[in-house]
Amino acid sequence: MTDAVIVSTARTPLAKSWKGAFNMTHGATLGAHAVKAAVARAGIGAEEVYDVVIGCANPEGATGFNIARQIAIRAGLPVSVAAMTVNRFCSSGLQAVALAAQRIIAGEGDIIVAGGVESISCVQNEMNQHMAQEDWIAEHKPEVYWNMIQTAETVASRYGISRERQDEFGVASQLKAAKARDEGKFDDEIVPMATRMRVVDRNTGQAAVKDVLISQDEGIRPDTTYEGVSNIRTVVEGGVVSAGNASQFSDGGSAQVLMSDKAAAARGLEPMGIFRGFAVGGCEPDEMGIGPVVAIPKLLKQTGKTVSDIGLWELNEAFAVQVIYCRDTIGIPNDSLNVNGGAIAVGHPYGVTGSRLVGHALIEGKRRGVKYVVVTMCIGAGMGAAGLFEVV
Repeated sequence: MTDAVIVSTARTPLAKSWKGAFNMTHGATLGAHAVKAAVARAGIGAEEVYDVVIGCANPEGATGFNIARQIAIRAGLPVSVAAMTVNRFCSSGLQAVALAAQRIIAGEGDIIVAGGVESISCVQNEMNQHMAQEDWIAEHKPEVYWNMIQTAETVASRYGISRERQDEFGVASQLKAAKARDEGKFDDEIVPMATRMRVVDRNTGQAAVKDVLISQDEGIRPDTTYEGVSNIRTVVEGGVVSAGNASQFSDGGSAQVLMSDKAAAARGLEPMGIFRGFAVGGCEPDEMGIGPVVAIPKLLKQTGKTVSDIGLWELNEAFAVQVIYCRDTIGIPNDSLNVNGGAIAVGHPYGVTGSRLVGHALIEGKRRGVKYVVVTMCIGAGMGAAGLFEVV
C-alpha cells in the first residue's frame, strides 16, 4: 500500500488582523509565500507538483476567485499545475492536508502541495451578507448561524466551566508560547516575510503605509498574568469569554509538500511524518466547540489507536472553554496537549490553523521523540475534525 508522507512545511508568521503587518496583504501573496518556501524546502522542481489544495474559511474577496489557483501561480508554479480551494471552516487547512494525502494514497498523483490561507483583515468585515440565511434553517436550526462567541458561552454554561479556569488556561497558553518562541521552537516553521502595512497615527488619525519585515508571530504576550487576564472585560455582558481566553484574529498562510513514500524515497528525501488517518463528525451547532469529542473517538477507532498511544496533541484553541471540555472528556494528558501554546497566543487564521498545526506537531513530535501526533479542532455550525500522523 502507498503511504502519503509530509516532506516539508513552511508558514508565514501570524499577524494581528487589522492592526498587524498583513493588514493590506492579499491572500495570494500570503499563501504563495508559504507554498514557495515549502516547495523549495522539499528540494523539488515546481513542475513536479501535481496539484495544490488550499483551505480557506472565507473564500471571497482577497481570498476568493479560487484563491488556491492564484496562490499556485503567485508562487511560481507553472500553469500546468492545477489548484483547488476547500472550505471546512476552521479545519480547512487540516482538510486540505487530508485530501492531498488521500489522493496520493489512491494513486492520483505523487506530489501535492496542501495548506491554508486566511486574510481576516481584508475579508471578514467586507463579506457579502445578501441572503446569508436560509429561511427553513433560520426557523428550525438557527444555531447554525450563531457566531462562535455564542457557542462558547453555551459550552461554558451547559458544562459548568468557570471563567477562572478559562483565564488560567489562557495565561498558560501565552506563557508556553512565549517560552517556545524564546527557545526558537517556531523557527523551523516560519519564513520571514517583507510586506507593506497600513499604520494609523493614534493622535492625528492619519494613515500611512510603511515597509515592514515580519519574522515572528505578533500575538504572543510574554508579560501575561492571571490578574491582567481576569480583569479583561467579557465580550458578552455577564458572560465568561474574553480576549484573554479566546483565540486571536490573525492573518497568514501555511503549506506542506506531500508525496507518496515511493516518490520521496526515489529522491532520497527523509519524511517528517506519515499521514495515518482523518475523521470528522457532527454535534449540535449551539455547542460547536466540543466537535473534537466526536471526531477523536472516530479517528482512534479507525486507526486502531488509543489515547495513550498519542504522544502529542494539538487541539486548536478557538476558546479555552472548549479545549478544557474536550481535554477532560477525552482524557488527554495536559502535559502532552498544546505544549507550546496555541491559538490564544499564536493566533488563529481560520483556514491556516490546521495546516500550521500539522507542521508544528511533526516538528515538535520529532523533538520529543514521540511516535504519533493528533491534530484536532472544532468547526463552525457544529462539527469536529481530527488527523493522525506518525512522526518519522
